[in-house]
Amino acid sequence: MLNKVIRLGLTAAILVWAVFQFIDGNIGNGISLVLLAGLVLFTYFRNERILLSLWYMRKQDMDKAKKMLDGIKDPENSLVRGNRAYYYLLQGMIISQTSIGKAETLVKKALNTGLNMDQDKAMAKLQLAGFAIAKGRKREATTLLTEVKKLDKRKVLEEQTKFMKQQLKRAHGAPGARGFQGGMRR
Repeated sequence: MLNKVIRLGLTAAILVWAVFQFIDGNIGNGISLVLLAGLVLFTYFRNERILLSLWYMRKQDMDKAKKMLDGIKDPENSLVRGNRAYYYLLQGMIISQTSIGKAETLVKKALNTGLNMDQDKAMAKLQLAGFAIAKGRKREATTLLTEVKKLDKRKVLEEQTKFMKQQLKRAHGAPGARGFQGGMRR
């Protein structure tokens, strides 16, 4: 879509146009242009492709979500830091269906880049705990699940955390258990 510099320039141009509308006495046009400038500025902080990808993921349409994320050509330069973190998180969640190693790298990159909300950090750490269970790293998974519990203040991820703890016990409690999801291949 649009580069972040173009978005800021477009916002400034629309605001200048709105000021001229106010000066000419066209108050309605000026207010409409200020709202339009606000919308363009909103897309600077929240990338529309990431928002659409989230929406598709909620509808369980991973193919369309991946297609939206793939439309972002250069996330390092075209996205602000917060959007980059969510880009990596969503990519990791989508790729986790096929490649755990690559997905784990992307989710860790999202955490290091800086997710904004504690709830999102908890979700990312829950993903990492699942990856750790799948790879047979019990201690790391237990630590991550403890961190998830601390970050999940509204108890939204409580059921998933309990499920992961059950999987952790099942994966390492039975003799000869090979990991999460019934002996998943590495």
